[in-house]
Amino acid sequence: MIRSMTGYGIAENIYNTKKIVVEIKTLNSKQLDLAVKLPAELRMAELDFRNRICAKLQRGKIDVTITITDTNMDQIAHIDGDIVASYYRQIQEISKNLNIDPSAHISEILFRMPGIFNTQEQKYDEDFIAKVCETIDQALDIVDGFRIQEGQTLKKDLLHRVELILGLLEQVEPYEKSRHETIKQRLTKNLAELTTDGQYDENRFEAELIYYLEKLDITEEKVRLRQHCNYFNESCDEDQAGKKLGFIAQEMGREINTLGSKANEVNIQKIVVKMKDELEKIKEQVCNIL
Repeated sequence: MIRSMTGYGIAENIYNTKKIVVEIKTLNSKQLDLAVKLPAELRMAELDFRNRICAKLQRGKIDVTITITDTNMDQIAHIDGDIVASYYRQIQEISKNLNIDPSAHISEILFRMPGIFNTQEQKYDEDFIAKVCETIDQALDIVDGFRIQEGQTLKKDLLHRVELILGLLEQVEPYEKSRHETIKQRLTKNLAELTTDGQYDENRFEAELIYYLEKLDITEEKVRLRQHCNYFNESCDEDQAGKKLGFIAQEMGREINTLGSKANEVNIQKIVVKMKDELEKIKEQVCNIL
């Protein structure tokens, strides 16, 4: 089952008075590009978090944000009354010494002074870390479900475009049959114009014509292109098929290019241009597949 590298998931849990929120965003990338933002107090568990995320998502540009907030507002921060009182006494004393009237809004000044807020240092035990890991797993499951859903949409589009290429390949055959006769007539006309008396060795001409037509024969290219298309369709059901599908698309491109260079027929070349257009769309979509 193919998965898109684009995904999004968010999960949250409550542990005692702590609210844990894990948000994960993923985009396509050739390699694994993981960025994790988390509180400093959780740095000791970052490696475990990274291993857990990498094992699940494997590839893509991944941004993970872990936030911890306290639902008990009384535990978040405290105003140190002693420090505020000390600032107040100093302001009053300085105002008196310098003969300055104390401000009517002295409270606004006091609450801007540094050091009056005391925030308790956060310490997280193993049970809390386990809860964070559980929240990460929940977010990862949501992301994976998102990727699977997107992958099915991509698969449907890819199979449709491969079918279009196969349909275009069938349109080549009528022009291919008439192409040999056109080439023979053109060569015969050119040869007659080049000879002084219009006479030439017909046996030698037939041998050269056969050699020339064999060099322009596109049967092998058509067979290989059809095989690559079938292999592409089969590989769409495999896990982590993104790179493999990319390689197959490259091989399809080689056969289409060779077919176009050998065609020597304007209608076939028009069909080849349409094939290339569909193949480019396939390559763009394949870049999003895990």
